[in-house]
Amino acid sequence: MANIKSAKKRILVSEKKAARNKSIRSRVKTAIKKVDAAIKANDKAAAQTALKAAISELDSATRKGIYHKNTCARKVSRLTVAVNKL
Repeated sequence: MANIKSAKKRILVSEKKAARNKSIRSRVKTAIKKVDAAIKANDKAAAQTALKAAISELDSATRKGIYHKNTCARKVSRLTVAVNKL
């Protein structure tokens, strides 16, 4: 454990940021899973609705610095292509 006050603060801050990042990543993964589930069920309407929500979550995570912009673009592109194939 750190002895210096600033080091203790950095530990607390980094734990808080890690928890926030984990929560946001989890929300993104859940949104993507909903799109995949709708695709497997061959439900185009549900897939399009879930896709819109997933894109919103991905963009939000990218703006917050959780994902790189190209990672977000790649994920959105692959999900869109999968939904459009239905």
